[in-house]
Amino acid sequence: MTPIQVKVEDKLFQNRYKVDAGRPHIKIKDNEVCRTDCKDRSCTYVCPASCYTAEGNGAVTLITDGCLECGSCRIICSEHSNVEWEYPRGGHGILFKFG
Repeated sequence: MTPIQVKVEDKLFQNRYKVDAGRPHIKIKDNEVCRTDCKDRSCTYVCPASCYTAEGNGAVTLITDGCLECGSCRIICSEHSNVEWEYPRGGHGILFKFG
């Protein structure tokens, strides 16, 4: 019997996210640091929810909707300390379907 393979995107779709409009819990402190100091833009491929996107001009765009609150971006950006991260306010953020 062949095991069923499920894409990460399909699993992430099972979760729900309650957006705290106007109060993102993650911010890029200074996009110029992303543009000039960060060569590999690791946050764009480490984030399991793909919240970070590298732009053609070297900037990084952050969309916090769907963030899994794992903290990977804080760790990967520790060299530059350019991510401001806190837990969302109560009642907001990720709502895991299976735990």
